[in-house]
Amino acid sequence: MDRYAVMGNPIGHSFSPRIHSAFADETDQQLSYNAMLVGIGEFPQESSRFFSEGGKGLNVTVPFKQEAWALAEELSSDAEIAGAVNTLFKDQDGRLQGHNTDGLGLVRDIKNNHSSSIEGKNVLVLGAGGATRGILLPLLREQPLSICIANRTRSKAEELAVLFSAYGNVSACGLEDLKEKKGGQKKIDWIINASSASLQGELTPISAETLSQDAICYDLMYAQEETVFCQWARQAGAIKVMDGIGMLVEQAAESFYLWRGIRPNTASVIQSLKKVI
Repeated sequence: MDRYAVMGNPIGHSFSPRIHSAFADETDQQLSYNAMLVGIGEFPQESSRFFSEGGKGLNVTVPFKQEAWALAEELSSDAEIAGAVNTLFKDQDGRLQGHNTDGLGLVRDIKNNHSSSIEGKNVLVLGAGGATRGILLPLLREQPLSICIANRTRSKAEELAVLFSAYGNVSACGLEDLKEKKGGQKKIDWIINASSASLQGELTPISAETLSQDAICYDLMYAQEETVFCQWARQAGAIKVMDGIGMLVEQAAESFYLWRGIRPNTASVIQSLKKVI
């Protein structure tokens, strides 16, 4: 039986085994998928051992995505610019392939599960960390009118804006700039929260006046209770509010497709996951 796994630290909270088991059942694939706790500093050895013992594919989560990027012998375009890898597998020639499916998962969730689009829209992305870096290129392929990256440390947002400006209209601002609407400022059509602050109950100070009348808000985070960002978005008048459960399942489906060549149906898995989170 083909073996797959997810490596991380911590890893006990991972829903990946549940998701991939559901995909395997649905597509009639015979495989095993386990969560593996890996010690800090041990990822290169553990991942190498996994593949040398016949493992077929790995998912990689915090804090090893950058190490996986460094280990991959070939990188997808998304992974290369993201500086992070969440999916590893060996190709027919035995070369270690590294992909990042996070942004693809986000876009698929937005388009397929929520029947929404960012084409021609002004998008605000909160945070300038690894999560933002992983989603920007797939978002830019959807041809938004603009993307502004907002971060507490403005210089980090500016670095990302420069890096991705070759792919579209990308700018940067500080969180302080969001507190009130300024004259001539664009109305925001989409806000995507890629910061973990909402999981700690912290709310980025954004003036509701900056939102367009049909604004949509998406939190990459998810929790048992609605995140403070999603709560704020509803109160601010967003017409749609989404959390990251769909993205979680869709990025897993992208990994499954890379490994097995079959794209699983995600709708039922998303619904079942919502019942247990």
